[in-house]
Amino acid sequence: MKFVSHIPLSQSLSRSARVSAIFAVSLLTTACLMVPPTAYSQTQDSSQTTTAPDNSGQNKAPGSTADQQSDRHSDMAITRKIRKSIIADRSLSTYAHNVKIITRHGKVTLKGPVKSEDEKQTIASKAAAVVGSADMVNNQLTVDTSGN
Repeated sequence: MKFVSHIPLSQSLSRSARVSAIFAVSLLTTACLMVPPTAYSQTQDSSQTTTAPDNSGQNKAPGSTADQQSDRHSDMAITRKIRKSIIADRSLSTYAHNVKIITRHGKVTLKGPVKSEDEKQTIASKAAAVVGSADMVNNQLTVDTSGN
């Protein structure tokens, strides 16, 4: 598209036309700002029920949490080795790959949902293999029975 004129807007329109244009732009801007944010969101059927994430209750429960992970090199190395071992096992579910692993002073706490009792035991065994003893593993994993 090519410009028809190089004359600035202020010189090409009469004063009343400029005022009308400014008023129209102001009115349009105000109207856009007054639209409630809900008008942009997707509508949801109020009869639908939403379910909380599988481990939301556990996240609020007292005990070891991920932010209590020790920053000692040895503890971080243990956590890293356990995580790599779990991720390398492709037979495990995504839930199992995402369990929380908290290591403090060589002791490991496992938290989060898994799909089966077998996964729960497999992860605990992998952690025990890394730390050298099942006594050093606190297995708080839960089996998700919701079928999701």
